[in-house]
Amino acid sequence: MIAVIGDVHGCYYTLQNLVEKIRFKYPAIQIYCVGDLVDRGNYSAEVIEYLINENIQFTKGNHDMMFYSFYRDPSSLMARNWMQNGAISTIDSYDLHPDKLEAHLDLIFSASLFINTEDCFISHAGISIFYKDHLKKNFISNLDDFSKLLSSDIAENHSIIWCRKTLLNIGKLQVVGHTHRKETFYDSVSNTIYIDTTAFGMNKLTAVIVENNKVIETIDQPTFKNDSDSKWNYYL
Repeated sequence: MIAVIGDVHGCYYTLQNLVEKIRFKYPAIQIYCVGDLVDRGNYSAEVIEYLINENIQFTKGNHDMMFYSFYRDPSSLMARNWMQNGAISTIDSYDLHPDKLEAHLDLIFSASLFINTEDCFISHAGISIFYKDHLKKNFISNLDDFSKLLSSDIAENHSIIWCRKTLLNIGKLQVVGHTHRKETFYDSVSNTIYIDTTAFGMNKLTAVIVENNKVIETIDQPTFKNDSDSKWNYYL
């Protein structure tokens, strides 16, 4: 049994309260996050530092990679796209914590594109149906080769951090974020649960409790007002 949290996007106080709710009910549970830790919300540096301190693993999201690329690969397309995607709040957050920047960039670089657990397959945007002809039927047992393919495609629209189109049924539950929704959504065709409930848009941050490829409970926390600015208020 594990817990997986959706896109945090700098909503530190919301994240902290959600984790407390999870651990109150499931004290020993391992917690993961689907990425997009930074941008739009007000506390990106605090979010990453909190995940480090709480031993919460995460997969890379497209916003995390744009943030990383801006500082480490500034000529890349991802770096050039960052300023149009909520970067200012992240820059402001690290202006208050400049000593954390390099370590956090290193952490994002070392993070996986996916985490394959016994209970589910976790990634930011999911495995696109684009890969159907590239995969062996038993690709779960050949993840090293598959990881190389995903890494080489990371900037593509069908990539594991950018895909918003149809996902592939990989034979186990996929838990993903990336696509903003008001509530979690389960797609039975691809066997995917979407858990980005738009925390930065003043809706809520959601976690799913997963066991043996089934969601057994959903736990959420409404967004705290000071975590995000009014311009992102999608649902008010």
